[in-house]
Amino acid sequence: MSERIGMEIALAAAEAVALCRPDVIAAYPITPNTHIPEHLAEIVADGHLDCEYIAVESEHSALSACTGASAAGARVFTATSSQGLLYMYEIVPVVPSMRLPVIMCLGNRAISGPINIWNDHSDYMCVRDLGWISMFASNGQETVDMCIQAFKIGEHADVMLPVLVNLDGFQLTHVVEAMIMPNQEEVDKFLPPRKPFAALHPDNIVSMGTLGLPDIYNEAKKANDEALINSKKVILEIWKEWEKMFGRKYEPIMSYKANDADVLMLTMGSMGETAQVAIDELRKEGFKAGLLDLKLYRPFPADELKKAVKGCKNLIVIDRAVMSGGAAAPVCAEVKSVLYDEPDRPVITNDIIGLGGRDVRVEDFIKIFKKAAKAKPERAYEIYGVRG
Repeated sequence: MSERIGMEIALAAAEAVALCRPDVIAAYPITPNTHIPEHLAEIVADGHLDCEYIAVESEHSALSACTGASAAGARVFTATSSQGLLYMYEIVPVVPSMRLPVIMCLGNRAISGPINIWNDHSDYMCVRDLGWISMFASNGQETVDMCIQAFKIGEHADVMLPVLVNLDGFQLTHVVEAMIMPNQEEVDKFLPPRKPFAALHPDNIVSMGTLGLPDIYNEAKKANDEALINSKKVILEIWKEWEKMFGRKYEPIMSYKANDADVLMLTMGSMGETAQVAIDELRKEGFKAGLLDLKLYRPFPADELKKAVKGCKNLIVIDRAVMSGGAAAPVCAEVKSVLYDEPDRPVITNDIIGLGGRDVRVEDFIKIFKKAAKAKPERAYEIYGVRG
């Protein structure tokens, strides 16, 4: 039976990954993600996991090692944050182009400069369009569940793509929470051994990652994009299987008191649970506020978003990254694109919050809701909390 535990979320993520029986783990430590690979190294060293743990000398080497191991047919895992992800950058788009199901935890952290070790989503936004399936956890339980789900999703014969599990640095990674941890028997039943479509082997020679000349490059990129878009069907099927087996429901966009809301807020990551407290307070005043929590960012759930916002008057899109020089922040730009042709679309406002770990309190969310209710369609985005 699954066991209820109290544990630091980063350590719980490592325990969940270990339950998936990876063959190869290659990682380089970086704050605030270090505890995940560090604990996995302990699990391997103590003999609890039969796995090749590669202590590489850089994040670039970590993802390179995972790429080679995955191409050889292994189940692989890595983890990083911020500047480490940027150091991996050269290899990040190679993995989906080779259709390799590498699984990575990203302990989201602000990128330099100035140097900052605290949380926002600016690291992820640097790689959002490079072909990885991307999920965002709001708490420890979701982190554990998504780490296990990621292997089954990425390795599915109709997907064969890498998966990023995003968890906010410090706000999740270093927080102790109560969680339900599946046991080994349950995970083995949910997640079968990997069966690669093709694998590098000297006895059965294949080519992977070869040169893409102009006459095939367009087709290759189109095929990758179609594979990512089509993966949503499999993700939804696996989430239904998870719910049936473990009783915890997952959808691309989860909602909280959204059915009759006049003003909805769309969040991604750990901030949504603070926003829920604000919504409870506003409801006591008769203010019809609600929450949409984006769990699946790639492939983007456009149809689910259109359905979720029907009937609301105002939509607040919360971003934790700046699209420098852009017309809106990253998530909001996407939301506006999806809703552009909708005749009854709500008035959309964009607030950028929590950059570099800046605290955003319940009372701050209440102010954002009340301000948005008075917003006009032409309002530009605002970086909330900047001292003026």
